[in-house]
Amino acid sequence: MDMVEVLIVGAGPSGLSTAACLSKFSIPYVIVEREDCIASLWHKHTYDFLKLHIAKEFCELPHMSYPTDAPTYIPKKDFLRYVDDYVEHFNIIPKFNTSVESCIYDEARKRWVILARDKVNGTILDYASRFLVVATGENSVSNIPEIIGLQSFPGETIHSSSYKSGNDYVGKSVLVVGSGNSGFEIAYDLAVHGAKTSITIRSPELIHLGMVLAKWHIPLKFVDFILMVLAYLLFGDLSKYGIVRPRMGPLLLKAKTGRSAVIDVGTTELIKKGDIKVVGPISHIRGDLVEFEDANERCYDTIVFATGYKSNVNMWLKNDMGMLNNDGMPKNDFPNHWKGAKGLYCVGLGRRGLAGVAKDANMVANDIHDTIEMMSFN
Repeated sequence: MDMVEVLIVGAGPSGLSTAACLSKFSIPYVIVEREDCIASLWHKHTYDFLKLHIAKEFCELPHMSYPTDAPTYIPKKDFLRYVDDYVEHFNIIPKFNTSVESCIYDEARKRWVILARDKVNGTILDYASRFLVVATGENSVSNIPEIIGLQSFPGETIHSSSYKSGNDYVGKSVLVVGSGNSGFEIAYDLAVHGAKTSITIRSPELIHLGMVLAKWHIPLKFVDFILMVLAYLLFGDLSKYGIVRPRMGPLLLKAKTGRSAVIDVGTTELIKKGDIKVVGPISHIRGDLVEFEDANERCYDTIVFATGYKSNVNMWLKNDMGMLNNDGMPKNDFPNHWKGAKGLYCVGLGRRGLAGVAKDANMVANDIHDTIEMMSFN
């Protein structure tokens, strides 16, 4: 059994940020990653034209800024280059292809006992760690909703994590399920590449200004009011196109539910022109015929589920000391979500995007440092 000071589970932005912050205190750690690369969600499960949805000043990892000539909204390739440079700068060396199978706190040892499997040769790795950091993020497992008759659909059904480009769907009839940023962007990409595109949709919003105002500690309700007024002035009344705004403003929506406001990339204009059809919630599916709750129905060749992800922490963390709920997300609201008991922490589960990741990682590293200092003093 390997005795370690800190074990970090996950080598995405959350895990890498935690490692960098710990290195500032010279605190030793081990970081394990189930995939064969860092930031595997970005490398393997994002579409080619993806950009960060929030301006770069809100998306920096701790202790390292983007290059001064980087665009405001960072493209996928530039973000991956930034992450590679980050790993090199902080000399972060994850143990790849290492999947955590169980983790439980051992009261006798006063340590977290972790069993992990080397996915290459099948061997079991045992760790005993004083501190455990859950850094697998909010987006661990693809989420596809249960829909009556989905199994009868003869065409292609994919999650947005498998979507790459509209080039693959020229001339096809495609339904995009989900109206977040991924759904909006995929629908746009499909339409401009010549697919007959429909989308189940809710609302586009402004967000960059809101992030800036929130940074100035202006109450979120007031910021949301400003954004809603500006969105109406910019987009007009979209209800006649099937787009109905939620009652909750975009920043409160993110804080309460984790759903991000939509950054419009041109999708709204294509909806107005009729190039993208807006449809309501799905009632059921019969073969290639999709029936919606308003009794309309259409035939499709492909369904793309831009329906987000869910956490997988509860599959391997056997006693979380009350830190997480049944969905593997923190029970306590931001900003009190990141710390559990017995040296357990989480990073990147606060529904605050990369800005939240950076804040979490700094808080966790500072707390671990203070705890170690207190132990040494005693």
